[in-house]
Amino acid sequence: MSELPNREALGLSGVIHAYREGEGRLEILKGAELSIAAGEMVALVAPSGAGKSTLLHIAGLLERPEAGEVRVAGRHCGGLPDGERTRVRREAVGFVYQFHHLLPDFTALENVVLPQRLAGLERREAERRGRELLAYMRIDHRAAHVPGELSGGERQRVAIARAVANAPRLLLADEPTGNLDPKTAGQVFDALTALVRASGLATLIATHNLELAHRMDRRITLVDGRVAEL
Repeated sequence: MSELPNREALGLSGVIHAYREGEGRLEILKGAELSIAAGEMVALVAPSGAGKSTLLHIAGLLERPEAGEVRVAGRHCGGLPDGERTRVRREAVGFVYQFHHLLPDFTALENVVLPQRLAGLERREAERRGRELLAYMRIDHRAAHVPGELSGGERQRVAIARAVANAPRLLLADEPTGNLDPKTAGQVFDALTALVRASGLATLIATHNLELAHRMDRRITLVDGRVAEL
């Protein structure tokens, strides 16, 4: 399997995807093209129904496109079997959603440690890295608290730390600050930016927050099923 240039963390070429709608087809992506380099933060800004979530799901190997090529972390993933796609997704992609999805009975630190332990990392090293990530997200002082004891912004910081716990090459986020007030959203975004710059992550963030979008390296949208620069 051929390797791709090291700086490209995500590449989409000619991606086509549609869903069945009654007896017809609802075309969502019509030849989408996108490349995101390591360390680059890209905002995906588009109206509801334009296909943002579909694009994220295909980029994160959660869905297969009908046609086109998907490249993640230096690998052509279009023809991979399901088990190999799962492995690439687990090792190379982190996800952050609008709702944090933290495990309610585990502390903030334990939520970040768990994915590392499942990946085979020794507990002491997983806890060391977990504390380091919580510190990057400026939430290490709340490491011993369970999600119910944390504010919305604090929970989302923990969710971001968890998403990058296994050192992915690509971070995909779907409205990660959508449930937060403007001040808290800005603080969470600042912490996320610091983490991305320190780690060299490639990041694609779907957002309606234009202020945050303009603080990223690039802004893209979806126009008639294709990616366009803003």
